[in-house]
Amino acid sequence: MKHVTHIKDLGPEGVEAVLAQAAAWKLKGPEQALFANTLLGMVFFNPSLRTRTSFEAVMLRGGGNAIILDVGAGVWKLEHREGAVMNADRAEHLKEAAPVLSRFVDMLGVRTFSQGGGDEEDEVDPVINAFRKWSTVPVVSMESAREHPCQGLADMLTLRETFGSTKKLPVTLTWAPHIKPLPKAVPNSFLLSAAAAGCEVRVAHPPGFELHPAVRAEAEAYAKATGGSITYTHDQDEALVGSRAVYAKSWGPTAAAAFSPNDVTALLASYSGWMPTRLTMSRAQADAAFLHCLPVRRNVEVADEVLDHPSSRVVDEAGNRYHVQRALLHWMRSR
Repeated sequence: MKHVTHIKDLGPEGVEAVLAQAAAWKLKGPEQALFANTLLGMVFFNPSLRTRTSFEAVMLRGGGNAIILDVGAGVWKLEHREGAVMNADRAEHLKEAAPVLSRFVDMLGVRTFSQGGGDEEDEVDPVINAFRKWSTVPVVSMESAREHPCQGLADMLTLRETFGSTKKLPVTLTWAPHIKPLPKAVPNSFLLSAAAAGCEVRVAHPPGFELHPAVRAEAEAYAKATGGSITYTHDQDEALVGSRAVYAKSWGPTAAAAFSPNDVTALLASYSGWMPTRLTMSRAQADAAFLHCLPVRRNVEVADEVLDHPSSRVVDEAGNRYHVQRALLHWMRSR
């Protein structure tokens, strides 16, 4: 049984295998119904548009099916903490729910965002790891507190389609402003996936918005193994020079839990100049592509003129979710 809830479950070799298979099948399609007589249970603690649709499309077009469960909306609210006194609104524990669901389906997909407890709690990734512990079928992440591996894989496939290779490809991951602090799962996964794919990654963010040390250390190990590199800077312009791709994403401050909501809002607003514009993009290479995971708040996080420009790949990378997830689920089942 092989779970894929974090990039480390694949490693650089697994990332390469999934990307190669995704690219090949996108070009000419698989030769058979990959998921005939297969059920994917999809457990959503949080909303979804691309993730839900793409996973369901993978199963249906592959001859299988998907059962969608929205926690707290037709499905009991679920408790994951061991030893919890369940006297609040969570009526069922994952100790029972995960193995029960495992009796009905062949794989489980789980989508669970950060619960706002801070970077250390997100690093533990308690909900997705509880599913790993108590499920008796393979678990795939549809985003968790720490990572969004399928998004990272789709990002890499998009870069390879655009530039031919990700080896030594200079890319910038830049922080962007928002109306509220967002989790770090997407920037974590872009950093980890890009390092595993051999990119030269520049990470730009304001002071106080550092990614977790464990994520940075993991990315450094991948870069060392693949011939890539990682640099960090508080100067967005510096990071952009020579970049072939610009990935913008907002995330919250490192010590978000120590701020009041009003303090965080003020802090985010103080860095409004970090919003990517065409002037921002002009500091990268002339053929630089723009990426974002979506959804995106136009003219808050990213300017219209960037999203609507021919260099934008945001729709392409969203479409690639289907292709990498088809290859990923096949990779999991063949292990």
